[in-house]
Amino acid sequence: MTQEKNSLPEVRLNKFLAQAGVCSRRSADEMIAQGRIMVNGVRAEMGAKLIPDQDHVTLDGKPVLAGPQNIPHTYIILNKPVQVVSTVRDPQGRSTVLDLIPCELKHKRLYPVGRLDFFSEGLLILTDDGKLTHRLTHPGWHLPKTYHVAIRGKVSEEALTVMSSGMRLAEGETLAPVQASVLRRDGRTTWLEMVLRQGVNRQIRRMCRDLDMTILSLKRVAVGPLQLGKLQKGQSRLLTAKEVQALYHAVGLA
Repeated sequence: MTQEKNSLPEVRLNKFLAQAGVCSRRSADEMIAQGRIMVNGVRAEMGAKLIPDQDHVTLDGKPVLAGPQNIPHTYIILNKPVQVVSTVRDPQGRSTVLDLIPCELKHKRLYPVGRLDFFSEGLLILTDDGKLTHRLTHPGWHLPKTYHVAIRGKVSEEALTVMSSGMRLAEGETLAPVQASVLRRDGRTTWLEMVLRQGVNRQIRRMCRDLDMTILSLKRVAVGPLQLGKLQKGQSRLLTAKEVQALYHAVGLA
């Protein structure tokens, strides 16, 4: 094991299997004794311990994913409403994203990964995993972020071409190309899907400003492999072990 791995918490294998929903601890011990459990390709022994988010466990050759309690950190996906700030506290007394998470998680030192501005909504990750947060926010590991944007009136093909080709903001910043396409047109509103791979502050709002487009609503629906899905506005949930693993893989930590 590496020094970094040894610094992470271990759990007993039978507890891991029970929390993953495979069986009870007693039944897990029986499976281990029967040689049905492998850890990192090696037959597990009674009393074995493992690190849930690093060691690979199989039962009869099939992978066993960690249950939420087996993950050493906490990972939350939140559908942030408008008029909520993406910080842990606000000097102006406005509602923060921490006001929206379950009471039983408020004692944890959770921080938002990146930000959504006051009048934007949608997917926001909160976690106490500093290593993952660093990768998700580091310029060298910018994951694609997908937004659905409602624009007043029609959006010209010329504007879509400018965004998709890369543009220069009024302040002088040069932007990487943004994948922009029309999702639908609803009366006097055009819905765009925009995929960004760059971390410029308030980028979509500034792009639309320079292209004389008025934003009616702006919602983030995906960050890399993580999808907002049907999570309702203002609601949150724990990420699954599979979702955490996908994020780790996307930023080169797995």
